[in-house]
Amino acid sequence: MDHENAQSPSVWELICEDWKVHGKDFSRPGFRAMAVYRFGAWCMGLRFRLLRAPLSRLHRFLYRYVRNVYGIELPCRTKVGRRCFIPHQSGIVIHPFSEIGDDCLIRQNVTLGAASRDKPAGAPKLGNQVHIGAGAVLLGNITVGDGAKINANAVVMTNVPEGAFVFNPPPKTLKNPRSKKTKQTEEQEIQALPVS
Repeated sequence: MDHENAQSPSVWELICEDWKVHGKDFSRPGFRAMAVYRFGAWCMGLRFRLLRAPLSRLHRFLYRYVRNVYGIELPCRTKVGRRCFIPHQSGIVIHPFSEIGDDCLIRQNVTLGAASRDKPAGAPKLGNQVHIGAGAVLLGNITVGDGAKINANAVVMTNVPEGAFVFNPPPKTLKNPRSKKTKQTEEQEIQALPVS
């Protein structure tokens, strides 16, 4: 029995781990989202319908609160490992069929979703210790290996090997239209400004 408990921590132990990862700060939106997720996943496992029904209603209310106030959509059907860290809020959308491993970090404006309506169940699966930068989008039935890092604003639609770094295309630098003006022209513009 002790071995089973070690393999499968209780919902309270999972929430305590999440609390520590989020700096032991109950007010952080990421922790609250994780706590509501843990509660919902626990409710789904209850066998007795009379107990599960009212608790599931409570979870739906809490889920909608987290979604609408903090902008974090984390359905209880998603499989999330231990110590998932969400340091910031807003724009986080996680597909119900996604899987997230242990010790992952998910920043703001991240999407884990389906690539098309034709395959709505195809969702990303993250290994352990995966870090996803702000604004990254992972789409489709893809696998991200352990320890991979996805850079900010990257769009990922293919498998990512273990320990890989994924970067978005480098930005293009456009010529500044003001660079055509001579220094003398700029000085003339400054002199023409009204003096207060």
